[in-house]
Formats: sequence, structure tokens, C-alpha cells
Amino acid sequence: MQMNELIFSADPYRMNWFRTDFEYAKVKAPCWIKSEVHHRREGDLVYTDIRFTNDSDKPLLTHIGDIAIAFPTYDVYEDSDICIKSRCHTHLFCGEDVSWIMALRMGGEAPHLGMVLTEGSLSSYSVERDLEHGSNDRGCFWLHPSPMEFAPGETKRIAWTIFPHQEKDDFKEKLAQYSDTVAVEADNYVLFEGEELHITVKPSFACDTVTVDGTRLENEQGSYHFTYAAEKAGEKRFEIAAGNRKTHLRVLVTKPIEELAQSRCDYIAKRQQYRGTLPELKGAYLAYDTEEQTHVYTPEHDFNGGRERIGMGILIARYLQRRPSGQLERSLADYRAYVERELIDPKTGVFCNDIQMDNSYQRLYNYPWAITFYCELYRLYGEEQYLNAAIAVTKQFYQRGGASLYPIELPCVMLVRELEQAGRAADAEEMKQLFLNHAKRIKENGLHYPKFEVDFEQSIVAPAADIMLKAYELSGDREYLEEGKRQIGILELFNGIQPDYHLHEVAIRHWDGYWFGKRRLYGDTFPHYWSGLTGTVFLRYARITGDASYRKKAEDSLRGVVSLFFGDGSASCAYVFPQFVNGVKADFPDPYANDQDWGLYFYLRALDAKISSHQIGK
Repeated sequence: MQMNELIFSADPYRMNWFRTDFEYAKVKAPCWIKSEVHHRREGDLVYTDIRFTNDSDKPLLTHIGDIAIAFPTYDVYEDSDICIKSRCHTHLFCGEDVSWIMALRMGGEAPHLGMVLTEGSLSSYSVERDLEHGSNDRGCFWLHPSPMEFAPGETKRIAWTIFPHQEKDDFKEKLAQYSDTVAVEADNYVLFEGEELHITVKPSFACDTVTVDGTRLENEQGSYHFTYAAEKAGEKRFEIAAGNRKTHLRVLVTKPIEELAQSRCDYIAKRQQYRGTLPELKGAYLAYDTEEQTHVYTPEHDFNGGRERIGMGILIARYLQRRPSGQLERSLADYRAYVERELIDPKTGVFCNDIQMDNSYQRLYNYPWAITFYCELYRLYGEEQYLNAAIAVTKQFYQRGGASLYPIELPCVMLVRELEQAGRAADAEEMKQLFLNHAKRIKENGLHYPKFEVDFEQSIVAPAADIMLKAYELSGDREYLEEGKRQIGILELFNGIQPDYHLHEVAIRHWDGYWFGKRRLYGDTFPHYWSGLTGTVFLRYARITGDASYRKKAEDSLRGVVSLFFGDGSASCAYVFPQFVNGVKADFPDPYANDQDWGLYFYLRALDAKISSHQIGK
């Protein structure tokens, strides 16, 4: 019996949670495995039972990916009015015996969809995408059972229950209601060497033994606690067993942040800065192929010499405020010379899309990053020329229609505060009014988000929330704070709660590996550096309101993108997470170091809140 429609009875929008171009629970398996799929529905509950039989006279061992089961939720970006009511974010955890799916309507209004595994084991998932839809369609999810051993003629089962839920906390409670599950949590998922990790395990059922990596834990009123000293960098997977239920938790240990930042900045200066014979690229910070150890430059937008690549200069300017380095200062000076020769006119404020002052493709997203660059140079050196350039870029941005854009990383509060501290009250007021007029337009749009480079995405909602909070800081108008809170409610739906450093408080993004990576592979990128935008918004909200829960979410989000940086200073633009994408093996960090330095910049900026400006050159 096929089942390609699921509408919950209390849903005012009558949303179908299943996309119709893929068959729900369809099975792909080797020819010697016979499968039978059975569905049973009781009200809003759906029980799915899939039986696999070794249809041969020989034993059979399966591997992850041999068998795939379709779970086609409507995780598709269209017009925001459609998305808010009738599309969902799908958060998957394939944790062996403890596996689940939490699908959240993009507008946040319940009922949402949950799925919990009740029999069998899942180890990963893949995606199948219609590439004609480009970045806007996340695709169909294919769930992969864990490796199995079949005797001749033997049958094994995978079963799950689908249920409605109200929100993330209610989803957690429902998991325990419909399955013998094991809740696993850590206090951090990305740790720095020397930190201590605390894991909590809570079975929903009575069991005699709970272990983490074979260590038996004591029962503390239904909870079990495990402590781990994070002394050695690398990925650490903890194997967890509660009775006969097995699952895992995955964390990453990395170098202390000061060492990591220093290694990364040194790597940029030594390897990613162009010092060859081509005069147009002299001094440029370019994308870098970490496999072939070569620079990357083509006129193609996401591999050119401008745009997001300016994040490398911004990171080094921020890092130098923490720790002086003559070598990095010289590198940054060469980069600034390149920028002002090839990309930005600091007098007019025009930021071109590529070298040779090529502005044939005009992209407003670039402008806020130039403002950030000059603000950081001013904080570093205290020279008025950088404030003047930031003002010129800001004016140019708004003259070109910037007030209609949802810009990624608009440093309006930073610029206004630096102008105020420099005694330039008139300039500060002019910039403030430009920003507030922009914020007013975004506030009027509410949840009716315009389409940009992707029809609807985390980096449209994050700027909306960010600008509302910054407008509140600049104006004191609580209407902006209330709208910011509403926008955060939409933004946090993109973030997962899985016990895995790739997924925990990491925002859903699923196209960046194609546009920015060497492998040019679509598919979930967990993490991608722009996921950190959500962390910056959470942190700003926590600072304004004192809400400690958002401070913790911010820390988890910002640490999540730090996992894109490696101990030797190399980095990856995105981790392509699924097992396969359209049949191509994934589950890898893309070899291109390309733009991810924004993520490290966000983390350093969060740490630097109490560091005074102008520490170098004074």
C-alpha cells in the first residue's frame, strides 16, 4: 500500500508532509533481498513496518548504503509565504537503535512531524535531488539501515512511528512516549584541548546497565553521567549502551582557540596570499586547494578574487587586535593594497565584484563586508581614513538600493559606535538614520521574506533578526526587539538538536558545497560557515535580554563552525554530510579552503567583546 499523503487532523493549513515525487518508504536493496512495506494509521499516528528477507540460499552481510528507505518530507524552498505554512525543515539523527526525524514547519506553527525508530537500527542517510531546482530543493532522504547479517531465508525488520508534536521540547517527550529511547546530551560538542566534557544519558525505560565506551555508569535517579578530559585533538565518538539499546554521541576536540586562530592566520599569509607574477592578483587572499596545495582563481563568482574572500582580511585584522605580529601586519598591508587597487575605491565606496575593478555583475551582498573590513582596520590602527572609507561604502550601499536587501553581516552598530567614540557625532547620526530606515523596511515585511540568491534560507532569516536587534540597540525602540524575538523564533527552526557536533545547533544549509567547493556536490553541509550567523544573532539577543539559554545556543552554534578549521591551519569551506548525494559518495570536508574564515572571525569577535580597540599602532 502506497502512502504519499500525510495531513495532521489539527493542521489549519492542511499541509501534506510528504512530497509526491518520491514514494514514501520505498525500498532500494540488492536483488537478493526481498522487501515488504506495511503501513497502519490510527488517527494522526502512522506505523510503518518494513521486512527484509534474504531471498537466497547463502548467508548475506550488508553494508551501510546497501539498503535505502525513502522518507520524502517537503523540505523545499519556495516563496516564503508558501514555506511558512506548507514546507518543513527536516532534522535527522541516524543513531543506530536510537534514530529519529524531527521535521518542523518553517513558520514554527504546530503541528510538526516526528518519527522515532521502534525496531532495527539506522546508521546514516543519503539525499537524492532534482538538480533542475538548484539550491532550493533539499531532495528526498534515504535512510540506511546499519550493517546486518542474514542467514539464508532470514527476515529482519525496520519499524518506526510517525506522530505530531508541538515543538522541540515536546518532540523529545514524544520520543519516550512512542519508543524505548535513550536521550543523550553533552555540555559541548566542539571542545578545545584541556576542556572537560560532561555527557548525560537518560533511558526512557528501566534497564540494569548503562555504559559509555564500555564504562559502566551509576544510576542517579534515572540519569547517568560520564566525564571525559578532552586532551587530544580529533573526532571522538562515544559508544553508548542502555540495556540492549545502542547509540552514539560524537564530539570534536580541537586546538585551543588562540593556537587555532594563529595557525589559520599564518596559513592564510603563507599559503593563500598570492605572491606570484600576475600583477592583478598580487597580495590577494585567494581560495586554496588543500589537496593540490595550489591557489584557486577563476572569473566564476565564487572562486574569484573578491566577494566573500574578504573574510580572510577581516579575520586577520581582528586577530591582530588580540596578538601583534609583524609578519601578519605586512601580509594584511599587502592585502589592503590589493583590495584598493583591484576591488574597492575607498573614496567613492564602490566595491567591485572581481579584480580589475570589474563591476559588470553588481552584488549588494559585498558591501557590508567592505564596511566590516574598514571597521576592523580602524579598530586595529585607529586611523580616520578607515572610518571615512566605511562611511563611503555605506553610502554607496544605500544609494544602490541596499535598504531592500537582507544583508549578511551588516556592521551598523560597530560603525556607529566607532564614529561616536571618535567624536564624529554628525557622521554617526547620518549612518544611524540610514540603518534605521533600512530596519524599518525589514520590520514592515515581517515574515514575508523576499527571494534572493536562494528563495528562502537561514541567511535570509538571520539578517532579518540581526538587523532588528541592532536597530533596537541604536534606537531603544522595543518594537524592534519584539520583532527580533519573532524573527529568532523562525531562525532557530533551522537548527538541530542531535548529539553530533556536525548537527547540534548547526543551521540547515544544503547547496554551499556545490557553489564554493572543489567537488561541486550539492547536499547538506553540516557545518557551513554561514551557520555561524545564527550564533551571532543568539549571542546578541542574550546580551540584550540576559537570557542565558540563548547564550548557550550561541556558544554551540559558533563552536560548530570552528570544526571547519584544522590544526595545521588549513580549512574547509563546507562539510558535505550525507552518505551519498545522488549516488556520489559524500561524508567529507571539501578540499577547498574558501570563505569559511567568517566562522572563525565570528568566534573571535564573540570572545573579544571586552578587548579595547586601537591596540596596534598607538
